[in-house]
Amino acid sequence: MNSIKKLSISLLLALPLPVLAETKTVTLDVPSMTCPVCPITVKKALSAVPGVSRTDVIFAKREAIVTYDDAKTNVAALTKATLDAGYPSTEKGQEKK
Repeated sequence: MNSIKKLSISLLLALPLPVLAETKTVTLDVPSMTCPVCPITVKKALSAVPGVSRTDVIFAKREAIVTYDDAKTNVAALTKATLDAGYPSTEKGQEKK
């Protein structure tokens, strides 16, 4: 029985540890927000993405600042969420491809 315990512990220690997720923040340019109500839709779309923990949408700057868990989502998923809501976006500082 003792050898089974040792074998079990050895196997558990040999398993790879999950990569620690990192919280990241990205700023998205959302130039198609044309009215003060648009940020509500953008915020709802981004907040619905799994892994997003905070969303601030600034109408005056036409941007969204999103904090997310990079193990659960990525910038591509965030820009897809805004696109699907009718507001195409790009990562600030990134050229549109």
